[in-house]
Amino acid sequence: MTDLVQRLVPEELWVLFRRVVPPTEVIRPQGGGRSRAGDREALAAIIFVATSGCTWRQLPPVFGPAWQTVYRRFAQWSRDRVWARLYRVILDELGARGELDWSRCAIDSVSLRAAKGGL
Repeated sequence: MTDLVQRLVPEELWVLFRRVVPPTEVIRPQGGGRSRAGDREALAAIIFVATSGCTWRQLPPVFGPAWQTVYRRFAQWSRDRVWARLYRVILDELGARGELDWSRCAIDSVSLRAAKGGL
């Protein structure tokens, strides 16, 4: 595992992520084939794309998996709602440590249904 992967996905985040990602069963009835790319490397590549602004196709090969693999993993985890569960687990962990400051919380008015009628 490269230093970049370890910096983007520190051990503490990796432990939380493994709690929310569904197990994957690789089925190859004919046998053989390449081994599945690592989830930690794919997660690091996804974080890199999200934070750097590069496109999937511009993903540097230093992460290991090809950009197509990383994108497919991102799409699958999105369908499986991994990101929402990870967000919740991180908030729960920070809340348990007393590291959340809800006094600075804001609600976006666009996310609330407008009431009909007067003020």
